Amino acid sequence: MLWRVQAGRRPGGGVCVAVDVHYRPGGGAQAAAVVAADATFGRLLSDRTGQVAEVPPYHSGQFYLRELPPLQAVLDGMRLLIVDGYADLDPAGRPGLGAHARAEFGVPVIGAAKTAFRTATCAVPIVRGESSARPLFITAAGMSRHQAADLVRHMAGRHRVPDALRRADALARGRAPRP
Repeated sequence: MLWRVQAGRRPGGGVCVAVDVHYRPGGGAQAAAVVAADATFGRLLSDRTGQVAEVPPYHSGQFYLRELPPLQAVLDGMRLLIVDGYADLDPAGRPGLGAHARAEFGVPVIGAAKTAFRTATCAVPIVRGESSARPLFITAAGMSRHQAADLVRHMAGRHRVPDALRRADALARGRAPRP
């Protein structure tokens, strides 16, 4: 697999990272990491993007196989990872992207999903900003769901989706991040 690192430098030890991956219409993927010194993401340290030329096709229940290779292009030395998605897919602990990322990278992972997943009844819904009708659904691997929900609730930004995740999404899509 071809890895091409584009911008920024690898995060140093003990940082918190919010990530997202965008799949290109012509194939491949671009991952983005937003790096902060603490879990509130109030003071951003750097951004990093990386591309992978080929990704496996999507298979239900195995999203992590598609998502982890691009993330490896941008992650190193973190102490907490926040992903756009789920850590657990059901109360029995069926692993989602976050659980697989925890196993791969060895750090606590928070899953912050924008849409409800029918079997993820263990997710903690939280409301941020003015979005009382549209919660985020929080799951975690390597820490309690309620602790993870509290961290996401207090992340920087006044919108439903924390600023760090919004920025990672924009960078992964190759767009200039919104202020």
